[in-house]
Amino acid sequence: MTESDAAPGTAGPALARRLGVFDATMIVMGGIVGAGIFINPYVVARQVHTPALILGAWAAGGLIALAGAFVYAELAQLRPQVGGQYAYLRDAFHPMVAFLYGWGLLLVTQTGGMAAVAVTFANYFRELTGTGVSPATLAVLALAALTIVNCLGVRSGSNVQSALMVTKIVAVLVLVTIGWLAVGAPPSVAAPVAPGGDKPVPIAFAAAMVPVLFAYGGWQTSSFVSGELKNPTRDLPRGLLIGVAGVILLYLAVNVVCLHALGPDGLAATTTPASEVMRRALGAPGAKLIAAGIAISTVGFLSQGMLTAPRVYYAMARDGVFFRAVGWLDPRSRVPTVAIVLQGVWAAVIALSGRYEQILNYVVSMDAVFFGLTGAALLVLRRRERRDGAANSGMGAVGLRMPGHPWTTLAFVAAFWALAASTMIQFPKASGVGVLIMLAGVPVYWVWARRQRAPF
Repeated sequence: MTESDAAPGTAGPALARRLGVFDATMIVMGGIVGAGIFINPYVVARQVHTPALILGAWAAGGLIALAGAFVYAELAQLRPQVGGQYAYLRDAFHPMVAFLYGWGLLLVTQTGGMAAVAVTFANYFRELTGTGVSPATLAVLALAALTIVNCLGVRSGSNVQSALMVTKIVAVLVLVTIGWLAVGAPPSVAAPVAPGGDKPVPIAFAAAMVPVLFAYGGWQTSSFVSGELKNPTRDLPRGLLIGVAGVILLYLAVNVVCLHALGPDGLAATTTPASEVMRRALGAPGAKLIAAGIAISTVGFLSQGMLTAPRVYYAMARDGVFFRAVGWLDPRSRVPTVAIVLQGVWAAVIALSGRYEQILNYVVSMDAVFFGLTGAALLVLRRRERRDGAANSGMGAVGLRMPGHPWTTLAFVAAFWALAASTMIQFPKASGVGVLIMLAGVPVYWVWARRQRAPF
């Protein structure tokens, strides 16, 4: 173990810095690209009914995601510690803010999302294989397999994640290529009328941005593995920018081919646009081929979540605000195996409960609030840097800066806080439950904070 690997104030093993730029890029893309891009285009098409507005929504979402990549890239240079976003919130605001983020991540946001995606994988797997095994059982088996892989070491988990991400890219390219070459002019299809009738374009466009922004979400989870990157101040910023730019190209390509094959009305009329494109191109075998691609995408998303999020729980334990055992590293694999198993088990419990979709609804608005807070963290740290000077603030030299700061950073913050407000207005009951879940973490934090912080 090198000196740079050692954890401050500890004599035990530390996280192993074994990941590079390629790994970071695949983790970024894997955190964003899931099954949603194969399905969500129809949701956008039902809000805005012209090709220009549909592609404009996806392009606008891509620009916001790219702004987020720049925000997180600069934060990664300012605070390259374990836990990424957790560390940014802790250092910019207060440890309790960071704890509440991790609290929601473990209880509902990350584990609930993984449970939902695991069941989605199970449904596609059953369709492809004809097995009679229940979706819940298959979901738990998938979660268990990925938990074991990631307990073997960060290199093992990253290799699996990278292989799955490359396969996802191939699946998207197959859809785009075959859809463009094999499908002719789309037939005339009457588009379904959105609930409430036609809306003014600005309102409809804003409504379309909600599924777009969620489809682009996930790049932030790459920051969780900062402690295992060989050079986090270089590798993570590059991975963020390359990964998000790559996803923008993939997403725009999928929407272009859906519009080419189905037209805006046909896109709005189907709830499975990718399957419909492939069915028109190759018949039933085409639909089965894209179903296999979607199944692989879901496993890739699960793999990325299993690799990244446990590092937040590990960082919480190291800060003394969570169970001490969660901060334990396996001396051989040098990964937080307890944190990984904890997440896998809890995700499996949620999958078996069958309430994952309802649970996700509770924290949608809270997730957007924390996105905005992380953008605000850059404003705080930049101001602190100007006030104290980099040498006195504990920050290292920063090579990459957020272009157009502070205005672009403020726009990023405003976009996600507007999304949070919109979600709270549209779904007050579910959002209220999410607020209560977060507030329940406040007394839990103070209990942990008052405990004697014994050295590890």
